[in-house]
Formats: sequence, structure tokens, C-alpha cells
Amino acid sequence: MGNTKDLIHVVSRLQSLICTISYGISQVIMGLPAKLTERQMKFAELLVYNEGRKSAGECAFEAGYTTRPRQAASELRSAKYSPLVVKYIGELRSEVQEKYGIDFQRHLGELSKLRDGAVKKGAWAAAINAEVARGKAGGLYVDQKLVMTGSLDKLSEEELQEKMKQILEDHKNIINVTAEEDITSELVSSEASE
Repeated sequence: MGNTKDLIHVVSRLQSLICTISYGISQVIMGLPAKLTERQMKFAELLVYNEGRKSAGECAFEAGYTTRPRQAASELRSAKYSPLVVKYIGELRSEVQEKYGIDFQRHLGELSKLRDGAVKKGAWAAAINAEVARGKAGGLYVDQKLVMTGSLDKLSEEELQEKMKQILEDHKNIINVTAEEDITSELVSSEASE
């Protein structure tokens, strides 16, 4: 499977390179410079830096493509029509990913900064939430859900005692009592109160 992904990546890069070369040749033949215009660069920058906040059409309009901005945006994002713009967009996106991308160490460091800032301001709830988020990211917390069926009301007293013994035995590493000590003390206290 990894080989298929690698092959697809190589083919994609070759197609992009072929488009860039053919575009460069057509630009030289037509006498146009083989570099980005100011509007193309502005479009690419607006598109990358406003990802998720503005549409491609809005970015094209703001970059100066006032007539048919959605069509211009489509053509500017096409490797067939604008390979240099597509390449520039890719470069900008990789820079943004490198600068703002998330990795484990950076994530924990940022949560630590947020926690420390919250502690300095006395915002204890925010500090605790940041520390819990750090713990979750570090794998210290495991969310478990237990769905119980049945009813304890239907069990006899002996069955309840056996159930309690089993629970205490199963969780003795987190509870500092043995099943016998706890149930015996419970029985003695309940008999004394009657």
C-alpha cells in the first residue's frame, strides 16, 4: 500500500512538473515572462492565509480579479492553466504548515504556556483544563464507559455480599482494603445499628 502511495505521489509530482515546463515554454514562445504577476501572488497569499475564512472567489476579487472572480479563482488553482500559481500556493501552504503545524511536543508546550498564563492570572479553572488537556494528549487519561444491565434490587443479601467481594477483589490495586475486611466491617456496623 505504501508503494502505491509513493507511486501516486511521484506521478502527481511529474504531472505538476510537466505542466510547469509546458507553461514556461508557452510563456517564452508567447513572449510573456515566466513568473507570477502581483495579482497572482496576492491571490495565492489571500487564499492560503485566509483558509476557511474566505472563499477562493472572494480572494480572487480582493486580489483584483473583479470580473468573474470565481472563474478566475478556479483557473488560478488549476495546474493546467496556472502551474506557477499552484506551485506558489503549495509553497505557501507548506510554510504555514511548518510554522503553525501541530506535533506532540509543540502541542504539550503550548498547553503548558496556557496553563502557566492561567495560573498567573488566577484563572484556576482554565489552568486545570489546560493541564487535563495536556494529560489527555500525553495518554494519561483513558475515557471508559461502562454500560450496566440488570438490577441490584433483585439480588439476595448473599448475592450482594459476593458481588461486593468480587468488586473489591477486582479493584484491590486501587482500593486499600481487602474484600473480607471491608464486608466484615460493613456487616458489623449494620448489625449494630439494627
